[in-house]
Amino acid sequence: MPSVETVSALERRLNASIPQQALRNQVAARLKHIGRTAKLAGFRPGKIPEKVLNQHYGMEARQEALGEALQRSFAEAVQTNDLRVAGDPEFQVKTTDWNADEIEYSATFEVYPEIVLGDVTAEAVERATYELGQTDIDNTIATLRKQRATFAAVDRAAQADDNVVIDFVGTLEGVVFEGGEAKDYPVTLGSGRMLPEFEAAIAGMKVGETKSFDMTFPESYHGKDVAGKLVTFAITLNKVEAPVLPEVDAEFAKSVGITDGDVGKLAEEIRSNLDREVIRRLKGRNKEAAMDVLVKVAQFELPKSLVQWEMQRLMQQTMQDMEQRGMSMKGQQLPPELFRERAEKRVKLGLILADLVEKHTLKAEAERVRALVEDYAQSFEHPEDVVRWYYADAARLQEIENLVLEENVVEWVLARAQVADKALAFAELMGN
Repeated sequence: MPSVETVSALERRLNASIPQQALRNQVAARLKHIGRTAKLAGFRPGKIPEKVLNQHYGMEARQEALGEALQRSFAEAVQTNDLRVAGDPEFQVKTTDWNADEIEYSATFEVYPEIVLGDVTAEAVERATYELGQTDIDNTIATLRKQRATFAAVDRAAQADDNVVIDFVGTLEGVVFEGGEAKDYPVTLGSGRMLPEFEAAIAGMKVGETKSFDMTFPESYHGKDVAGKLVTFAITLNKVEAPVLPEVDAEFAKSVGITDGDVGKLAEEIRSNLDREVIRRLKGRNKEAAMDVLVKVAQFELPKSLVQWEMQRLMQQTMQDMEQRGMSMKGQQLPPELFRERAEKRVKLGLILADLVEKHTLKAEAERVRALVEDYAQSFEHPEDVVRWYYADAARLQEIENLVLEENVVEWVLARAQVADKALAFAELMGN
């Protein structure tokens, strides 16, 4: 009779057995199947004697049959004992005699914890807010103009937003350091491509002028030879070009995607896009605030197997991202332990969300799913094709349904916590 013992808070051990005769029958069936196509010298396929088959394939057949029998037996015991298994079991076969009537085994595994939430009503939450204004539209148009600027040579001192061309030589203790020398090097002042102190030294210089100055590199600078050290730069300014901004006219409107060149539509399109982005970012911030509350008030032990699996998943995801950015990760592996904190939080949130959805019967209403799909589709040239794409595959639609469920959980938290609205600046909201 199977028995389940408690090893720790979440760890359990199932002790059970499998009838030997059932295993023998499975082994015989497997050998018969193998015999139909097996090729052995001196025998025709399908004509290999049972004894010879057993000599060559018996161990393989027994291991496969035992593996399947263990999984079936474990699944039946889990159902009988109403166990909520987290992760995969670790089997240990105790019987070594293949002639024994019963094959005894144990399976060690974890179960899902009982989710206990603390008092959400006692928690303070800052709900981010923002009201889009005309200034935001104007600033976005100004940014688009800067992005499409042309440049013309000018006879004046270099200033912010100018393109300049320089020669420079950097020395450390009188010796030119690696990467410290260049000819006709282009720099856009204010772009952040160079260190702020370096750009500041260029500002105010005129063509033909040379300047020397000292600068200390940050401790975190990627060039280890000069990181945290005082160096001397000599700069010669060869060229200054000032930006020439395009007029906001039909040609400009066409350049940013308004096919008929209607400037009025340009402003409407920018407002619509900004509005969607503001809503998306507010949702993201408020979701994070609500989830932090849930993580804080919920106290329970996490299944180690789920945390380990999530650590591996995050590691693989990070390595793929690095590969896509051009970094070679062949033969390398990041330490999974780097991802433990993130993995623990994600696993904990996943368990909390699933529990809240079940206990409070939160649903992904069809109309909200449709609205979210349609809103997302507006970012594409042919929104109707994107909507059809989502609804053509249940797995793709499930991703949207999960987002709607998360929104429901956020609303559930904000309806109970002590909420105070906090108006953000546009740059803060956009992460600039």
